[in-house]
Amino acid sequence: MTGNPEGSPVATDPALDELRAEAMEWGRKPRSRGTWYVTEHMVRAMRAYGWTIIVGALGQPVLYLLGLAVGLAAIIDAPIEDGGQTVPYLVFVAPALLMTSAIAVASEEFTYPVMAGFKWRRYFYGFNASPLSSSQIANGVVAGAGARMAVTVVLYFAFIALFFAILQPGALVPSTAWLSVFIGLLAGLSFGIPLMAYAATIEDDKGQFALVQRFVFMPMFLFSGTFYPLANIGWLQWIGWISPLWHATELGRVVTYGKQIDPLLLTVHIAYLLVLTVGGLMIARRLFERRLAK
Repeated sequence: MTGNPEGSPVATDPALDELRAEAMEWGRKPRSRGTWYVTEHMVRAMRAYGWTIIVGALGQPVLYLLGLAVGLAAIIDAPIEDGGQTVPYLVFVAPALLMTSAIAVASEEFTYPVMAGFKWRRYFYGFNASPLSSSQIANGVVAGAGARMAVTVVLYFAFIALFFAILQPGALVPSTAWLSVFIGLLAGLSFGIPLMAYAATIEDDKGQFALVQRFVFMPMFLFSGTFYPLANIGWLQWIGWISPLWHATELGRVVTYGKQIDPLLLTVHIAYLLVLTVGGLMIARRLFERRLAK
C-alpha cells in the first residue's frame, strides 16, 4: 500500500518475488505429503466397489476354509509330511491361502486401476501437473493397494485363528502366528509392484491382464506348494522356486506351526520377496516418470 497526494492509501500489485514465495509456500505442503494425497485418492476410489472388497474379504476365507474342511480335507485323511513334520492338512494349507488372498488383491489393484490412471481416466497426469512427483504417484498407488491388502489379510488371519481354535486347537502358535499378516503384505507387494511396473508400460488393453491371470497367477497358485508340498510335483518345482507365493507360504508355515527350515533358506525366502518389492518399485518409479513425461 502507498499514499496518494490526498493521503489516502492506494493498493499496489505484489512484487514478483512475493508471488514466487507465495506459490512455493502453497507447493511445499502437497510436495511433502504427495504420497499420502495419492493414497487417499486411491482409497476413496475403492468406495465405488467397497461392498465387493468387504464381501470378498469376509467371504473368501469362509468359503475356502469350509470347502477344504468339508471337502478336500475329508478325502485326504492322512496328515501332511512337511519338512520332517507331520501336520493336519488344514494347518498345512491355511498359511498358503492367506498369502494367496494378498496376491489376489494385488493382481486387481495393480492392474486396471493403474491402466485407468494412465489411459482411461488419466488422473495420474492431473496429479503430475501439480507439485506431486511421479515417484510420489507410484508410491501412493502402492500404499493404497497395501491398505486394501491389509484389510484382507487381517480378516483372513482372524478367520483362520477362529477356525483352528474350533477345529484344530493349538494349531497356530500365538506368539508368532500374527507375523503371517506382515508376510502376507510382503507377498502381495512382491507380486503386485512388478505387475504395476508392467501395467505402466501398456498403451492399449488387449487382454494382457487376463493373460497374467491365466498364465501367471493360476499356475503360481496351483504349483507353489499351496495344496501339497512342493517336492511332490516333480519337474514342475521350478514354478514354485520363482514364485513369490511359495517363498511367502514357506515363511507363513514357519510362523504358524513352526515348520523346521534351514536358516540359509529362511534368509533366501525373505531376500527374494524384498528384492522383488524394492527392485520392482525402483523400476515402477522410473516407468511412471517416463510415461508421465509424454
